[in-house]
Amino acid sequence: FSAGQVQYLDLAKKDSAGRLFNEERLIDKSKVTLVKWLPDTERLFLASHASGHLYLYDSGHPCVATSPQYTLVTQGEGFRVFSCKSKTPRNPVMKWAVGSGALNEFAFSPDGRWLACVSQDGVLRVFHFSSMLLQGMMRSYFGGLLCVCWSPDGRYVVTGGEDDLVTVWSFAEGRVVARGHGHKSWVNAVAFDPFTSPPPSDGDDDDGGQGDSSEDAPSVTYRFGSAGQDTQFCLWDLTEDVLEPRPPLPRPHPPIPRSLSRSNSLPQPGGGGPQISPPRFPPPLRFSTLTPRGASEDKEHKRYHSLGNISRGGGNAEKTPGGVAPGGSRGSLDMAKVLGTALCPRLHEVPLLEPLVCKKIAQERLTVLLFLEDCIVTACQEGLICTWARPGVSVS
Repeated sequence: FSAGQVQYLDLAKKDSAGRLFNEERLIDKSKVTLVKWLPDTERLFLASHASGHLYLYDSGHPCVATSPQYTLVTQGEGFRVFSCKSKTPRNPVMKWAVGSGALNEFAFSPDGRWLACVSQDGVLRVFHFSSMLLQGMMRSYFGGLLCVCWSPDGRYVVTGGEDDLVTVWSFAEGRVVARGHGHKSWVNAVAFDPFTSPPPSDGDDDDGGQGDSSEDAPSVTYRFGSAGQDTQFCLWDLTEDVLEPRPPLPRPHPPIPRSLSRSNSLPQPGGGGPQISPPRFPPPLRFSTLTPRGASEDKEHKRYHSLGNISRGGGNAEKTPGGVAPGGSRGSLDMAKVLGTALCPRLHEVPLLEPLVCKKIAQERLTVLLFLEDCIVTACQEGLICTWARPGVSVS
């Protein structure tokens, strides 16, 4: 609930009232942003709040009518974890303080081991949940991050937020591998399509519906969707070319003409700048899908940005513990300091994707996106839940 309570319903018992956790608002008074069960458990669940706190509840334990007392268990770059001090079992069992500002969404990896959190401070943080250790970080290009999801194999994390972009982050490499620009306002929901994201190519001729006529067209490795406050639904394809970019050719070689680009999301292999070792993508490369924006389009794009976050960015950054860049160097998460680093590459330093499909499907802000085997489900702020049949599939 927006006042901070969490309602528990046992549908097998047809209990219409259920139980209320944090009923007296002694645990947290801010809005609940997300509730999820822990993987492979029947009693433990997590609730995130606009206060930036994440609470672990046990549905078998009560919420005592006194304010909980906590003991610090561990802390790290931008987070602290507390356990609840009590002689008898009570809720919450644990409390996480993550980043600064609201904790907007979190997601467990498919194997349940890793927890990805996105916050209003614009930072993606990935934790090893059982050991409560920070495994990786990424900073948004602008403003807060609002949504997050894992690829079906747990190799990649996709985020969306107030920069109007979707960002693909490699969990194994700890780097941004691509950004997608198609929305004209904040991105509220991202989700992978596990039913059309095939495993890595095994040599077949299927081009994943790209429509590329070249004989060596890349096969689609992943497909994901996004839904935004601009009421648009976008589909994105991640090809092997983007996920495993080839190194640039030496400087003496002439650049390959734009007309010979092999993919709609492929960087030109003939960049003219110095080669930079991973995880940074070579800055000089240009991308065939990067359309120069005119002045009018640029003004329209800026209209949707949260200017308040720019003015407050420095203040938040000063209060936020520094991020860990590859190599162990400490640095502030202030945008002026992290832009152009592995935490937040510049726009020209990573491939910029364009959506395969971009369609206005609602009258109000889209808030939910789910991929099912025979359909796609969306919901909007107006209260409408829509079911979209996949091509050639009848929905029961």
